[in-house]
Amino acid sequence: MKRRHICAALAAFVLAAISAVAPAASFPEQNITVVVPFPAGGASDVTARLVSSKLSERIGKSVIIENRAGANGGTGAAGVKAAKPDGYTLLIGSIGVYAINPALYKDLKYNPQTDFDLLSVLVRTPNVLVANPDFPVKSVAELVDHLKKNPDKVTFASSGVGSSDHLTAALFWQKTGTKGLHVPYRGGGPAINDLIAGHANVSFQNLGAVAGHIKSGKLKALAVTSEKRAATFPDIPTAAEAGVADLIVYSWQAAAAPKGLPADVRKKLETEIIAAANEPDIKQKFNDIGFDVVANTGAEFNDFLAAEIKRWNTVVESGNITAQ
Repeated sequence: MKRRHICAALAAFVLAAISAVAPAASFPEQNITVVVPFPAGGASDVTARLVSSKLSERIGKSVIIENRAGANGGTGAAGVKAAKPDGYTLLIGSIGVYAINPALYKDLKYNPQTDFDLLSVLVRTPNVLVANPDFPVKSVAELVDHLKKNPDKVTFASSGVGSSDHLTAALFWQKTGTKGLHVPYRGGGPAINDLIAGHANVSFQNLGAVAGHIKSGKLKALAVTSEKRAATFPDIPTAAEAGVADLIVYSWQAAAAPKGLPADVRKKLETEIIAAANEPDIKQKFNDIGFDVVANTGAEFNDFLAAEIKRWNTVVESGNITAQ
């Protein structure tokens, strides 16, 4: 009788152990939702849709994109923070969500370094200074001259207060001794649409988000904010070549999940997301629209984020930039 009780206890222990690892071992068992904290059409949305399409193929489940805009991505990020850490809700957002908002918003509803399991920086792209084709400037030098003659009259569209395009514009004004009129939108998509329609004059947008519009002639490009010219647009000068030194800015998009994922679920997500971004056809699509695939690890993302938060905190303080 005693031996039977011991066997039963051992069996129960084994079953409990199997049960404990089963959810992670069989992950995913249902569809995954990727929250993009901006409207459709911007760089975060483009990145999420490309990576998610391949991720879905790799894991055999649907990956559903959900756009939740507001507060420079803060609304969607806070929602993901509050989600169950089971791997079925992910966040794909921009440099603004992860690295700029902590400096910009005193009452931020999330902490990017402590409230998320960081999975990977997926892609990066320089910003590009673009203008509506009818706006009467053909170069950075002409824009600077126009701004000096028309202070606070040239409209600079951005994807939101504190976005990389907003802060790049602020740096541009500081370095050229000029000033434009900042017009924030609820995401890159609306800002780009209004720029094309002529409701705004110029903008520093992610190269990847406006590459197609540059190629089609809907927008004209004046300079890129990278160290070297973009391989896909060799005719666009760098900001330094155009006469503005030290205006090197890369915007990046990254994936994260609510803090507390089971270790093996986190590892599987990290592995599959990195692999999805590196699939040859996806990588080529990113390259074609001006994105460089980074696809680093969660640990590398963690170190990179710490440095980026420090950098942008300095920029925000130096420029006396507020969220209002």
